[in-house]
Amino acid sequence: MQMYSLPQTNPDSVVLLQITDTHLFANEAGSLLGVATKDSFHAVLDAVDTAARPFDAVVATGDISQDHSELSYQRFCDGISRWPQPCFWLPGNHDYQPSMSSVLPSPQIKPCQQVLAGDHWQVILLDSQVQGVPHGELSEAQLKMLDQALASHPQRYALVLLHHHPLEAGSAWLDQHKLQNADAFWQVVDKYPQVKAILCGHIHQELDRIHHGVRVLATPSTCIQFQPDSNDFALDKLNPGWRYLELMGDGRVLTSISRLQGRCFTPQFDAGGY
Repeated sequence: MQMYSLPQTNPDSVVLLQITDTHLFANEAGSLLGVATKDSFHAVLDAVDTAARPFDAVVATGDISQDHSELSYQRFCDGISRWPQPCFWLPGNHDYQPSMSSVLPSPQIKPCQQVLAGDHWQVILLDSQVQGVPHGELSEAQLKMLDQALASHPQRYALVLLHHHPLEAGSAWLDQHKLQNADAFWQVVDKYPQVKAILCGHIHQELDRIHHGVRVLATPSTCIQFQPDSNDFALDKLNPGWRYLELMGDGRVLTSISRLQGRCFTPQFDAGGY
């Protein structure tokens, strides 16, 4: 199991910046349902700079690329290279892992499954990709790795990351593409009371629920947004967003969503899918 130790720069907490579902292309002008994804990605990065909120690491929860190209992953790396902080990423259903690996070794991207974050937390990154299909599933190897990581540090609070949502979000068309073996996932999580939160991407919208006593969070995409509680495919008018998570020494997770202000990224609302 690949492990990384993330130093704690603040005595009270570790702060993570989550960026998700960037859907980048090799072509600089590449667009997804009318949104130029490189432009919206860089607008988010610029807004993070303007906010000037300190953070210790970036977590990217999948669908980094839309076209599987090596250059799309390089565009992501080039974008976040403005910051010195390390980045931890995992694949989404749209990603192509050989192309993801093409940018490694990287001074910033840390390919690992377990991050010891400061003095009190561990962050566990899971691969829920099933190649060629939109839904997710955790292999027996991934479930075993999760179990081992949690068992190895019972004194640390845990944040678990994966791309696919492990519970229904309330939209029929999205929920058919959730984590298919969510019951097996929760059977592992339920064994460890130190698991405080699950963080995912995939659904291009904000989610914040308690499930089995654990907080489940999903975050807006840096490009298009899906309309919540819609049984059929539908896009939302909300702007791209990102999330901050502050992992406190007492096990609390303080988190907030930010969205672009001013400039609008308007998708093709008559689209029937993507």
